[in-house]
Amino acid sequence: MPGLHRGLSNKPVDKPVIVVGGGPVGMVAAASLARLGVPTVLIEAEEVPKTDWRASTFHAATLELLAELGVADRMHAEGLVVPVYHFRDRRAGLVAEFDFSLLADETPYPYRLQLNQQHLVRMLHERLGNTPEVELLFGTRVTEVRQEPGGGASVTAETPDGTRVLHGAYVIGADGAGSTVRRASGVEFEGFTYPERFLIASTSVDLAEALPGIAEVNYIADPHEWLFLLRTPESWRAVWPVPADQSEEEATAEPTLQRQLQGVAPWAPGYPIIDRQLYRVHQRVAERFRVGDVLLVGDAAHINSPMGGVGLNSGIHDAIDLARRIARIADGTSAAGAEAELAAFADVRHRIAVEYVQADTQRNTQRLREADEERRRAAHAEMRATAADPERARAYMRRASLLESVRRFGVGLPPGQPAASQTPAPVH
Repeated sequence: MPGLHRGLSNKPVDKPVIVVGGGPVGMVAAASLARLGVPTVLIEAEEVPKTDWRASTFHAATLELLAELGVADRMHAEGLVVPVYHFRDRRAGLVAEFDFSLLADETPYPYRLQLNQQHLVRMLHERLGNTPEVELLFGTRVTEVRQEPGGGASVTAETPDGTRVLHGAYVIGADGAGSTVRRASGVEFEGFTYPERFLIASTSVDLAEALPGIAEVNYIADPHEWLFLLRTPESWRAVWPVPADQSEEEATAEPTLQRQLQGVAPWAPGYPIIDRQLYRVHQRVAERFRVGDVLLVGDAAHINSPMGGVGLNSGIHDAIDLARRIARIADGTSAAGAEAELAAFADVRHRIAVEYVQADTQRNTQRLREADEERRRAAHAEMRATAADPERARAYMRRASLLESVRRFGVGLPPGQPAASQTPAPVH
């Protein structure tokens, strides 16, 4: 078992990294650490891998990183390649079309890959179950997180066999917006919650047949009820806002869902509903992503509106960034040392969460729900002008696909190394 260096010193220790949370970000963190030879314990409260349908978009920059884990080919075999998406208005129709093929000279993945997140979880869970460096503890709930006096951190967990204390070189909190790890570390989760909730309804009806001319991903503005329509391999999915005063029972009831979907596109036989979820939407960033040897990634560190499909992607970037740094600390190849590596992780990933993830998703959501008519017209004119200019469209899609942030900051680069030295993935 490789020795690890303590986060606050350079003394080697023989302890694993503890990853709390078995969703897609936690699975990526564990798989990345294992690939780099770092022993890992993954703890998940659920008894089986999560089957949440919520996130389903993988962008170019993320696919480049996942290719290094050896799962990109399998994801493509099961997923749906979507090179084009539309920005529409519910009254005016198509406003702008964006084609990611403009990025074909920069990335081998000039598109969005639509694949519900539970499939990535399944793929990585299967791999990790056969990886000697990884211990999987499902049905196990973390109740306490503590910094160890000499460095490292420990968790107290309730397992099916009773209480267990696990000691690690580091604890990575990948346990979602309600993160136990974040709360136990005393980290504030700053930001706000939208007054309306969002509802996702998935149907087996082909909405492209019901709405001829739509793309496979569509953002549809409307001051009263905006929409997000996208296709996944299993279904078409519609997302719309639910008023704060509408009960969950009414919002998710079959008659309500039928009425909403019929308002999107009439379908005489009625819409078969194969999944429905109602959830609150937040724009929040943890005040810090690191407390000693406890670190936060994904929704535990930042949570945002789904408009743009970047939350899961940015969380995966967090996980791989941190895994690369811990691996350098573990094998003694970090010229900067543990403290500088972890400080760089916390600084860079926090900055990206604020400057890219939060800024873009809040702007995307506001653009869809804008009620002021003058601002609506101005936003639509700006989108049309951007789409009509190849250079502006390219810049827009580089940012939307997270290629801009990755090329600017890198992912897990050694402290002090410029991002320009990170060679982009080859274009095939």
